[in-house]
Amino acid sequence: MAHALIVIDVQKDFCPEGALAVPEGDAIVGPVNALMTDAEAVILTQDWHPAGHSSFASSHVGKSPYDLIDMPYGPQVLWPDHCIQGSLGAQFHRELHADRADLIIRKGYNPAIDSYSAFFENDHVTPTGLEGYLRTRGIDSLLMVGLALDFCVNFSAVDAAKLGFGVTVRTDLCRAIDLDGSLAAAQDGMRAAGVVLEAGHG
Repeated sequence: MAHALIVIDVQKDFCPEGALAVPEGDAIVGPVNALMTDAEAVILTQDWHPAGHSSFASSHVGKSPYDLIDMPYGPQVLWPDHCIQGSLGAQFHRELHADRADLIIRKGYNPAIDSYSAFFENDHVTPTGLEGYLRTRGIDSLLMVGLALDFCVNFSAVDAAKLGFGVTVRTDLCRAIDLDGSLAAAQDGMRAAGVVLEAGHG
């Protein structure tokens, strides 16, 4: 069984002082770098929104960050403007060993639909191409870390499990936003999908 380390969205805007800061988001960088040494493949995901993305609260008159609206593909949390293509905030954390990546997969670049998962946009239908990449490399076991545990890591892990991959999430190498109970709900949903939640020692 070949395994890959998938590092979700360790970008400046999700770290302290970023536009959508996840508490202690930068604390995982060193241990994540250490995991790269033993991985047979390293894949980084990168949130990559055009300016004026439909998931930004600023794109909707009278709406505020963290409001919930209905989009054609379902409920959508509105976020502060973040990870805009080419911006400093969209860059990986400066200490992340991004040069170790075999593949960097960008998501959220379609202005009409958000994309939490590394595998599908939020319509749960439109693929990113990551599944095909993993299959053609013979990878069937995934270890996931990154930001944020209750959104992009959660969606990526559940999708991967549904696709038949063996999935482990190192919860100690993730950080969460925890919006209205989203962390507990995400953990329950991941377990129900067959994802292994592991609190390691990193």
